[in-house]
This record gives sequence, structure tokens and C-alpha cells, in this order.
Amino acid sequence: MLTKSERTRQFIIEQAAPIFNRKGFAGTSMSDILQATGLAKGGLYGNFDSKEEIAREAFKYSFEKAYSEVVAAAATKESPFEKLLAICDYYKDYTKNSPVDGGCPILNYSIEADDTMPRLKKDIKSALERQLHDLYRVIEKGKRLGEIRKDVNSEKYATLIYSQIEGAIFISKALDDHKKLNQSLEFLKSLITNDLKA
Repeated sequence: MLTKSERTRQFIIEQAAPIFNRKGFAGTSMSDILQATGLAKGGLYGNFDSKEEIAREAFKYSFEKAYSEVVAAAATKESPFEKLLAICDYYKDYTKNSPVDGGCPILNYSIEADDTMPRLKKDIKSALERQLHDLYRVIEKGKRLGEIRKDVNSEKYATLIYSQIEGAIFISKALDDHKKLNQSLEFLKSLITNDLKA
């Protein structure tokens, strides 16, 4: 059972998360957060030391929300090879139907946090490494089960799959063309089938 203070803190994070994810760190003001939460300044600063602390917690919240959906999509399949295809299918229309308002948190936060906020950058790095490691483990399991070729470099393909998805999301958003994402995902599924399948 959360304390009143913990509930207030969680409420602030949940309300601030979509604002930071849409507008970025620089574009989000404390006034935006106050307006979204309906709290007075004391309610905000009594729970967080700084805007960066709220942004870090908002990123973690947004990432976990998005990440849990990808994990759930992969969990619908038993076969590691099918899990990789299910992950691709999950991202179909992602630029229109993201579980987090504003789209992929890693993509949105990483550009801005690159050199200016080392602690937030560390959080992003940790989240990204987690996703890459998950892909790596799926590919490794596929190799052990004989579904994926033994000579496949698991680390290389985990990076390739992830970067292809993130790159396609970025291009689709930048061009405001959702078809680009789905075309890239279909290409990625073909590549997975042709390069990885045993």
C-alpha cells in the first residue's frame, strides 16, 4: 500500500510523462506539469528536487509502459523465431498507436539528453541495453533450439533489428508518413526470415 506522499509522487510522474515524451525536456515547463497535475508548486517541489528528477522518473515510467507491451507481444509466441516476427508485428502502426503519448520514449529522450543530462542519459542507456539484451537472448535461444542458424552473430542481429525498428519509427515521424514504418517492418521480417532461419 502506497503512502499518500508516494501516491502523489506517482500521480505527478504519470501526468508529466506524456508531456515530456511529446514536448521534450526543454519544451516542458514546470507550469505545464503544474497545470497537468492541478497541484501547487509546494506539492511539486515537496516530492521532487528538480525538473530533471521528474523527467528521469517520467522516462522510466514511459519506458516501462512501452516495454511491457513489447514483452507481452513476444510472449504470445512460444518459438523464438516467431517471437522476433511478433515483435516486428507489434510495431505496425506504432507511430499512430503508441502505448505512450508521443511515441517511443528512448527515441524521444535520447536526442536531447545526449550531452546535457548525464544521469538521464545513463537511464536511457540502461533501458536500451535491456531491450538489446532481450533480443540477444531470443536469438540465442533460437540457435539452441535449432530454429535460428548456429553461425548467426546474436549481438549483431539484435542491434540490427532494434536499430531498424527505431530508425523506421524516426523516419515515419519525421516525414509524417506512417507507411514508411510498416514497409520497413515488412522488409525486416523478410531479412529475419532469410538471414536467421535455420
